[in-house]
Order: sequence, then C-alpha cells, then structure tokens
Amino acid sequence: MGRRFDCSDPDQRTIGLMEAAAAARRGDLLVLPTDTVYGIGADAFTPEAVTKLLEAKGRGREMPPPVLVGTVRAASALVDDLGPYGQDLIDAFWPGPLTLVCKANRALSWDLGDTKGTVAVRMPLHPVALDLLKETGPMAVSSANRSGAPAATTVDEAEEQLGDAIEVYLDGGARPPTTPRPPSSTSPPPCRGCCGAARSPWRSCAASSVTSPPTIDRRLTDD
Repeated sequence: MGRRFDCSDPDQRTIGLMEAAAAARRGDLLVLPTDTVYGIGADAFTPEAVTKLLEAKGRGREMPPPVLVGTVRAASALVDDLGPYGQDLIDAFWPGPLTLVCKANRALSWDLGDTKGTVAVRMPLHPVALDLLKETGPMAVSSANRSGAPAATTVDEAEEQLGDAIEVYLDGGARPPTTPRPPSSTSPPPCRGCCGAARSPWRSCAASSVTSPPTIDRRLTDD
C-alpha cells in the first residue's frame, strides 16, 4: 500500500508534502485533500502519469481530468485567454470550488486526454492542497475513486478504492471541510453553459472565447 501521512501532525505534514511532491516529479500518483472531496493527482505535464491516473480510476482518454493550481499566475499560464469575465470570477471565487473551462494554451506540451483544446482549471481552498501545488506546479486531479463509485470523503475511502495504485496518501481529515471562504467572496454563481449535473462537470460545456465568458462549474471533480 502507499505511504500515508497524517497532515494534522506538523511533522508528518511536512514529510508528507515532501514525499508527495517527490512522487509527482517521478510520475507517480498521490491522493490529496481538497475543499470538496479527496483527489487523485498526477503531474499535469507528464503524459505517462496522467495515463496512470485514468487507469487507476478505470476510465479512458475521453474523460480527461481537470487541473488544479496553487496560484493565479499558474492558472494564467495554462489558458489561451480568460475572456472578459474570467479574471473577475477568479478575483471573486478563488481559491474555492469554482472551475473555469477555457481554451488551453496551445504552446504547452502536455496530454490530458481528449480535451478538444480546452482545460478545466481550479485553485482549491485547502491549505495542504495549496502548499503541495505551489511546490509541484499544476497537477491533473480527479476525484479519488474508481469511475462510477462514490467520491472519497476520507483518506480511508480513497485507499480502499485505489490501493497500491497510489504512492502517497495525504490525510487531511474528513471532507467536506469547514474552511471559511474569504470575506470578500460570496457563493459561486450558477453554472453557465453546462448541461445537466448528471453529465461531466466540464466536458459537456463549450470552450470559452474572447467574446464569451469561460464556462464555469462549482464542482472540483467528476465521478
């Protein structure tokens, strides 16, 4: 089984973040807490790692993962254009459970799957996730569960479903947390341009353009 670190213990948190970052650099998988559910993460710029992620979940390239970032600057480097509303949404709702779907920066060398030229990007409101992402850079992250199974809300549930496919498990307690939103923020706006909630949270949406706002979705991950 993968190594597990209790992030409520300062020493284990420090070691766990170091080990998780090292695992990501090697192209291995890790499980991390977010402000919604637990996520399974891989280096977004290592195609073999993204393939491992999809295989661990039991899905194909037609269901590519979103990308989590630790800074707004990192997000800006991933997209071709935020459109006229993207920066306002970021200022209002990041970090937090708001995913923006934009046209991906065509200069980037990566392979998340069949994205049709888009990328779903989010900055989570969770201290462990943010510290890790600032160390690793952008990570492909999907919910830590086998496809079709319930998303993991504890590290035990993630480990039960994913087992030895994961190198490092970061235990941040039960999800969802009670992490407060910054005082300047309110609830995220309703989803724009998305189909029904039973469908993918971002692949069913149209890509953003200069003349239209980025597609948005409240959820971090899909099933």
